[in-house]
Amino acid sequence: MKKIVVISGKGGTGKTIFTASLTDLIPGPIGIADCDVEAANLALLLEHVDVRSRPFSGLEKARIIQDLCVGCGLCSINCRFDAIECQDGEFTVDPVHCEGCGVCMDICPEKAIVMEPMRDGTIYLSRTSKGLMSHAELCAGSGTSGLLVDQVKKEITGEMRDEKALIADGPPGIGCPTISAVSGMDAAVIVTEPSVSGLHDLKRLVRMARGFDIRLFLVINKYDLEPGMSTKVEDYAATEKIPVLGCVPFDPAVVDAVRKGIPPTRQDSPASKAIRSAYDKLAEMMELV
Repeated sequence: MKKIVVISGKGGTGKTIFTASLTDLIPGPIGIADCDVEAANLALLLEHVDVRSRPFSGLEKARIIQDLCVGCGLCSINCRFDAIECQDGEFTVDPVHCEGCGVCMDICPEKAIVMEPMRDGTIYLSRTSKGLMSHAELCAGSGTSGLLVDQVKKEITGEMRDEKALIADGPPGIGCPTISAVSGMDAAVIVTEPSVSGLHDLKRLVRMARGFDIRLFLVINKYDLEPGMSTKVEDYAATEKIPVLGCVPFDPAVVDAVRKGIPPTRQDSPASKAIRSAYDKLAEMMELV
């Protein structure tokens, strides 16, 4: 089984659209994972039916047992995150600010503070025409997105049997969620755009990805909007020995496909043809067919 993640150095490059197109083109059955948990929208482009869902808990948070609290205030004084407030003589923990360090629990002389699991999101398993898809919804303010990405990957791999490939839509950037998405994968397809920020963030992403034993590929989306910058991106890829799978033109048909909730490859257009060509190269190099 080949495990491929699609990532980008910044948001808005067309990463999720390319991921949806890959799932549409690869012969099934395959496993699909939306690891962009802070903005999961791959499901918007893939017709699906939810099979099950389960709560996700990341770091434990502190809770004060009011019947045991004597109001000494030591917990509030020693909280480095200002997560413990006092109102009308009653101390409470703000779960958004609490980092789960446990100092308050250790310092409380009355043992009135306990650490409890806090719901940080929901993990879903859905069925598509190409196979099962795992995706998630992260609760606002949660800082455990890297752990949630790992759980989304485990959710789908635990269900896979004879699938030919696992295709994952990774988060943008170079932070913990992206590292979690890239970890354990065979290849990463980087989707970038011809802009100053696009090239800058591409370089950062490549430096991060070099820390893993993973093959890198590149797709330049909307390349014709700035041909000169597209050439600079291609030159950088050549220097780094990263194969360029293809250059996808700006195409209003892609916007039309997104509005319809389908991958662009379901329609005939210049962008669709370019994506198909990029897939053919990837399929040959990764032996997907």
